[in-house]
Amino acid sequence: MSVSEDQAVQSRAPSAAAPIADPAPLGLAAFALTTFLLSAANARWMNAATRDAWLSYALAYGGFAQLLAGMWEFRNRNVFGATAFSTYGGFWIGLGLYALLVVPHATSVAQVHKDEGWILLAFFIFNTYMMILSAQLSLAVFGVFLTLGLTELFLFIGNFDGSIGIVQTGGYIGVLTALVAWYTSAAGVANGIGGKIRLPVGKPLIG
Repeated sequence: MSVSEDQAVQSRAPSAAAPIADPAPLGLAAFALTTFLLSAANARWMNAATRDAWLSYALAYGGFAQLLAGMWEFRNRNVFGATAFSTYGGFWIGLGLYALLVVPHATSVAQVHKDEGWILLAFFIFNTYMMILSAQLSLAVFGVFLTLGLTELFLFIGNFDGSIGIVQTGGYIGVLTALVAWYTSAAGVANGIGGKIRLPVGKPLIG
């Protein structure tokens, strides 16, 4: 083998990937903030506002930033984080586009509620198996998926039934979901810094 051929083989050899920061705290923070804004509207806390503050952040933060976190989790070879963040990033982008492109052309509010019910039911199914699998990670991550599943459950029932009260309850649980996600994000940042402040996330339920 000649020197030039040897150099060509070396250039094609895979190099060790440089480590990157954990993208999970970003994904959780993006999910938490957008969930909080929409849940506050569903809980009827924003009656003096437009109740649409969530929309732009669904596209920019809960959607795009969370999708980026999911892509970096692929880079980290974390199949759970990649699937979760990419899916819910897509959820927020899709929900934002639905509100912008479909809702203005709906013939009735009931149609919109039925659409949202079907969307939430589909994501409830996804969230259920992710919640079961998250029991192998930490109590905090499991708590995010547990409260999120309850939020989706109440919201899809409330939208199918046309019940403002059930949707409002889903909004309350959604606020709790956001708080749990924010805590888990904060724990990831604090523990990733490696300083004196550490936040516990709990042991896996299934070890």
